[in-house]
Amino acid sequence: MTTPKDLDNENPTPPHLDPTTYPRHLTDSTLNIYLELTYTPLNPQSALDKISSPAAGANVLFLGTTRNTFGDRPVSQLSYTAYPPLTLKTLSGIARDAVAKHGLTGIVIAHRLGVVPIQEASIVIAVSSGHRGAAWRAGEEVLEVCKEKAEIWKREEFVDGGMEWRENRERDAEGRVVS
Repeated sequence: MTTPKDLDNENPTPPHLDPTTYPRHLTDSTLNIYLELTYTPLNPQSALDKISSPAAGANVLFLGTTRNTFGDRPVSQLSYTAYPPLTLKTLSGIARDAVAKHGLTGIVIAHRLGVVPIQEASIVIAVSSGHRGAAWRAGEEVLEVCKEKAEIWKREEFVDGGMEWRENRERDAEGRVVS
């Protein structure tokens, strides 16, 4: 007789989809880069603490949160998935480029996977620099490049029971469809 446990052993959850194998981190302490993929709620204060530096005159924090509608459809929640080795490699390149281009003293990119309820954060980006201009520019640029390049997929789950998979790169900063 086949038991549910036997079926689990025949089709185990791949490690990259198993929440018990998280959080996944990639850190470069020489550049003060901290990257995280996690199934647990994101901690904005922890991100700010990681980028804190006596050389930083500006610290910018961005939280991307789940809103309750998409277009005219009520959303119940979002769900995210990724392939961590590739995603962390991509995020590392984005972070290194931002440090070099904007002279950042620190950067955190943290993304939540799995279910993200309404009003909770799916992404935290924190950057620090000597001056506010570089920090503002870097924060927005990092977000846009993450949405364009990071291998993270989003499923919008609607109140009516429907759902749609989306790539973040499908929409611009104002929510308009990118052609």
